[in-house]
Amino acid sequence: MGKATDLVTEDDIETLERDGIVCLRQAFSEDWLSLLREATEAEMADPGPMVLDLTRDEGGRFFGNTFVWKHRPEFRRFVFESGAADMAAALMRSSKINLFFDQLLVKEPGTGAETYWHHDQPYWPVAGRQVLSMWVALDEVTKDSGAVEYLAGSHLWGKRFLAKSFTGDNRYKEDLPPVPDIEAERDQHRFVRYELSPGDCTFHYGLTLHAASGNNRNDRRRRAYIVRWAGDDATYYPRPNIQPMLSDPGLPSGAALDSELFPVVVQA
Repeated sequence: MGKATDLVTEDDIETLERDGIVCLRQAFSEDWLSLLREATEAEMADPGPMVLDLTRDEGGRFFGNTFVWKHRPEFRRFVFESGAADMAAALMRSSKINLFFDQLLVKEPGTGAETYWHHDQPYWPVAGRQVLSMWVALDEVTKDSGAVEYLAGSHLWGKRFLAKSFTGDNRYKEDLPPVPDIEAERDQHRFVRYELSPGDCTFHYGLTLHAASGNNRNDRRRRAYIVRWAGDDATYYPRPNIQPMLSDPGLPSGAALDSELFPVVVQA
């Protein structure tokens, strides 16, 4: 495998800019996948402080946790050494990349909990166009095991929709309209869904609408390691009643993210 940025072509960049989502095939080696899988099992057995049970009432187990790089050196090593941040920099044409946070999302076999239509950025204290989520598949991911579907081009709508809680409560409160009924509008839009093999990854912008079914397979897990990256134009944008971060980064609103909580990973 060559340099990380060798995987990113001009076509990939243009696809991301047009659709708000792109897939890079076989971006990570088996060595990296083994490290991530082992760390995932350790985290699920003994989770850090931001753990969430996202299962709701649909059965199975939907495990989530954030900022796992802070207490598991394997995830920290991946963030800083795998070349993933260089891919994000190339895709966003950004000279700098901050780690915003990382996340585990695991849908065990027979987990019915769907991932509602949403876009990410309204959940978070960050503003800017260059906010990108990388979703690394640790298992085969197909439509019936919860492959994510994206509404192509929705990152260009210039709209922000109210965050919806995946725990089933109403914890997010902001003066924003709800996400439209995407299912009722399917004939008006173009959708993209990538089925993934282990080592494949997707990158999507923070305002790209997306959703996923539960894991309806009884023979396959859906383990995903997700890293949220921020580029040159990203700034700190705190508001009340949004997703909590691990700690207060000590930044004023409108500041660059550079801090211990949101470290710089790439600097040209």
